[in-house]
Amino acid sequence: MRRRVYCWALFACLAGRLFAHEVRPAYLQLHQVSVDTYLVFWKVPALGENLRLSLSLEFPQNCTRQTEPRALFANGSYSEQWVLKCTGGLEGGRVAVGGLPATLTDVIVRIERLDGSTQVTRLTSSVTSFQVEVTPGRFEVARTYLALGIKHILSGVDHLLFVSGLLLLVTGFRRLLFTISAFTLSHTVTLTLATLSFVHVPPAPVEAVIALSILFVAYEVVRKAGHSNGLAQRAPWLVAFTFGLLHGLGFAGGLSAAGLPAGHIPLALAFFSAGVEVGHLSFVTAAVFLITASRGWTMKLPSWSWRIPPYAIGGLASYWLIARLAAF
Repeated sequence: MRRRVYCWALFACLAGRLFAHEVRPAYLQLHQVSVDTYLVFWKVPALGENLRLSLSLEFPQNCTRQTEPRALFANGSYSEQWVLKCTGGLEGGRVAVGGLPATLTDVIVRIERLDGSTQVTRLTSSVTSFQVEVTPGRFEVARTYLALGIKHILSGVDHLLFVSGLLLLVTGFRRLLFTISAFTLSHTVTLTLATLSFVHVPPAPVEAVIALSILFVAYEVVRKAGHSNGLAQRAPWLVAFTFGLLHGLGFAGGLSAAGLPAGHIPLALAFFSAGVEVGHLSFVTAAVFLITASRGWTMKLPSWSWRIPPYAIGGLASYWLIARLAAF
């Protein structure tokens, strides 16, 4: 009963974000091939078969295009490639992305130099430009991928709804801690294996089964209210661990969309994973606090109101499941 308010608050916060993972990052890669020449790869999310986000690149005045862009719409994104020449080099110059404040997306930037060093940074609607460093450091890579991991989990509505279902299902602090730990362990394992190419599963079935996992947990919440002792109630850690393996593959899809910096792959993967956990634990902490704070007055709600959260979660998961199966 005391958890109704938490679920309503969750849906209010996520009301405008019912389509999970629609906020995808754009990606800019600059690969240096000579002192003043770069191969440019520019990818932005597509809005359909022939539409894309209206983002544009702005380079320093000493930079000019040497070739016409080769454009391609594929896999839900629009990409361009061309050769850029910057007389005197690009170091110390400022690169900006026009149109970024009008979107919800970020831009992950990776610069690969002749000496093998890499600069990675993240642009947002409030930070739309960056300065090319002469000697990039590991701190920038760590900071960028930590922030990317946090944003990925907090913008992943389906992942948050699965965790919300676990919070509704599991009672007792120790059982909840054990369940959340099992989910964390499992999705960290598959995130690492998929990112390092030890495991490869097409994204479409992964996203469909993630929706199914949310539907299953919502069903178990309803069964619990009917005093039925299902598997998810007897061993919630097992359910969390099993479905966490699939959620980890979903996290890996978000990381692959951003790309990993050559020479800093372990560092970027570690801090992306850490960012996912920071966002995950922040959400759980806030949810538990909200549940505790609302304990005194949730009993005043009508007796039938307990049905609304699990049915709402299950209804949304059913929609995602049908839509994702239709996209196969």
